[in-house]
Amino acid sequence: MPYKNQRSSYTNFILIFVCIKVALNLLAISNYGFHRDELLHLALADHLDWGYKEVPPFIAIVAWLIKAFLGGSVFAARLFPTICSGLIIWLTGKITVELGGRKFAIALACLGVIFSPAFMATGYLFQPVVFDQLWWVLTVWLLLRYVNTQAIKYLYFIGLVLGVGILTKYTMLFFAGALLLGLAISKQRRLLLNRHVWGVVGMAFLIVLPNFIWQIIHHWPVLTHMAELRTQQLEYVSSVEFIAQQFMVHGVAVIVWLVGFLFLLFSFKMRKYQSLAVGYVLMFVFLLLMNGKNYYLFGAYPMLFAAGGYGFERWIKSNIALRVVMLALVTIPNLIILPLVLPVLPLKPTLAVFKYANSNVHFLSFLTRWQDQKQHPLTQDYADMLGWDELTEKVTRIYNNLTPEQQRNTQIYADNYGEAGALNHLGKPNNLPLAASLNSSFALWAPPSLNARYIIYIDDDKGDKIKRFEALADSCVKMDEITNPLAVEKGTAILLLTNPKPGLKDIYKTELARKRVQ
Repeated sequence: MPYKNQRSSYTNFILIFVCIKVALNLLAISNYGFHRDELLHLALADHLDWGYKEVPPFIAIVAWLIKAFLGGSVFAARLFPTICSGLIIWLTGKITVELGGRKFAIALACLGVIFSPAFMATGYLFQPVVFDQLWWVLTVWLLLRYVNTQAIKYLYFIGLVLGVGILTKYTMLFFAGALLLGLAISKQRRLLLNRHVWGVVGMAFLIVLPNFIWQIIHHWPVLTHMAELRTQQLEYVSSVEFIAQQFMVHGVAVIVWLVGFLFLLFSFKMRKYQSLAVGYVLMFVFLLLMNGKNYYLFGAYPMLFAAGGYGFERWIKSNIALRVVMLALVTIPNLIILPLVLPVLPLKPTLAVFKYANSNVHFLSFLTRWQDQKQHPLTQDYADMLGWDELTEKVTRIYNNLTPEQQRNTQIYADNYGEAGALNHLGKPNNLPLAASLNSSFALWAPPSLNARYIIYIDDDKGDKIKRFEALADSCVKMDEITNPLAVEKGTAILLLTNPKPGLKDIYKTELARKRVQ
């Protein structure tokens, strides 16, 4: 007999929680400046292609839409992530309904996700991660719809979402594989005995094919990027730390997703959905073995929160007082630490909150431990939103102090993509020349040579390159530096090179050739 959900879809009720999530994001949306990665993703919009060194093309398309229709403000860039965050809450509620949950289950699941530090921290910046989470959650909801209704259309919707998801972030490929293996291992494996499954695979492959071809043509830069991540960042991620953070990043709401996981795995009433728990385990183990960052797994948690809401609803039943206590328990403690992961406060009170937390709540110290494994006053994400205006203002002043003739013979070069992205995006109203860089995807469209008489060089070695450049130019002078003590870029030097010698040009060409085949 075809599945029919005779109960309410709870649409209006779920919308309440969507509005809460969107409102929180709007409170933080314009505080501080652009994040380093946001500046890179906005730069991709000016060079649309089927792939880039560090990300597939989806984020570039969204960036192009933002620039074309909304402008280049911080608010405009973060509007799409805000919408996606709201949709994740919407789908969390809908998954809860598909699992059999009612109002209390929906409320517990949605509030758990809304006030989870993990989702607060990753749901407001213009980065692929929030879109990746959306596609994971949408895939789960479509899979549940297919399991409950047997309607073939949901399979093809899954194929479409998988294709777009892989073009957003390659982790979708591994999540899809985990869900597929989860189904194959579970008692629901019969659902795979359907010729339409091949149609789904074919649809997803056709959507991803242009990016696949681009990777081949450009010598598989995704593999180089993954290798760099492992040596520069992921080597610092220990297995113990990865496991511990999966239990810490959701705060007190951990009890909800843990119950959800156990219900999916062992409850007789949830046996149809056991593959979700198996898929989570497979993805967890894969990322553990690959030294993945903790946020790579975040997209799998809304389904566990939904199952947890259902589990607690069955346990507590009609005890209203206990239900209120439970809702408060998963909300209030996480609400207290909200400023640590979502910039809802101005900088000065935020610093005070971090200072108190570092002194009195030691288990949160990982929040302010950067990739250099040192403790800092702010999280690295917060610090990566500082210093870009200062850099642009100082480079603009140096450039404007040159004569018109000198300006016509000036190039700007930046050591990293954040610096180049900031100068190109924020410096556009000041008519700065476009900054070149060989870092990240900027190498794909870098000029063929550095042939200007004057080079404004952004040195992220804090001026240490001066000695090297003294032999490669007639003169190399440190003109200024970033002084913001809280910025990751603090100390970044602004150098002025005059009359670069052929040796510098040869070094640039050699490095450009090497970068373009990686």
